[in-house]
Amino acid sequence: MRKYTAEFLGTFFLVFTIVTAVRGQAALAPLAIGVVLAAMVFAGGHVSGAHYNPAVTLAVLIRGKIDVRDVPGYLAAQAVGAVSAAGIAAAVVPAPHHQVALSLGGRHLVSALVVEALVTFALAYVVLNVATSSDHPNNSFYGLAIGFTVMAGAVAVGGISGGVFNPAVALGVSTAGLVSWSMIWVYLVANLGGAALAAGAFRFLNPAEFAVTAPAVEASTVSTLAEAA
Repeated sequence: MRKYTAEFLGTFFLVFTIVTAVRGQAALAPLAIGVVLAAMVFAGGHVSGAHYNPAVTLAVLIRGKIDVRDVPGYLAAQAVGAVSAAGIAAAVVPAPHHQVALSLGGRHLVSALVVEALVTFALAYVVLNVATSSDHPNNSFYGLAIGFTVMAGAVAVGGISGGVFNPAVALGVSTAGLVSWSMIWVYLVANLGGAALAAGAFRFLNPAEFAVTAPAVEASTVSTLAEAA
């Protein structure tokens, strides 16, 4: 339950920041989003791994660093956190009169699909390398690396796709009316697909992480064998 609560809280404050910053037309919205994500990763990383993102959970599952039995709880906590945050944020920050839900079609829809997959790939790849690799045990920079990746993605492609990179965020911004519900499949397909590819890339580039070592033979067994010979 501790892990699920941490996932709920981290996702809640991530989505709350996104919705309030975007509805309030904050000039530094990408910075605020990246910083709050980094802060929540540092806050909850030791409890749940600080996924706050179903795509990251998928990547970590393929990586082999989460029990499959925990996945439904993670996804439920992330979804509830996102919807709760979106509802509260939409209630306290009124949307500008000219703001309409993002809806794309044609070439623009394809562009959104591509950039969402690419940035989610980058995000999941960074998470796997800085937060799960045995080459970086107990590092102190993982939160910043993850937050900076999201911030860079929001600045670079936010104008193309909305800069979601997270199915839970997609659920939240759709609930808050920032993105049309007709776009939800784009984020689900692109985010989960990008994360799965990132996990595959991690496994390919880090074969030592998955090497199976032969069990060590106890010294007493060796001694017994020697005496028998």
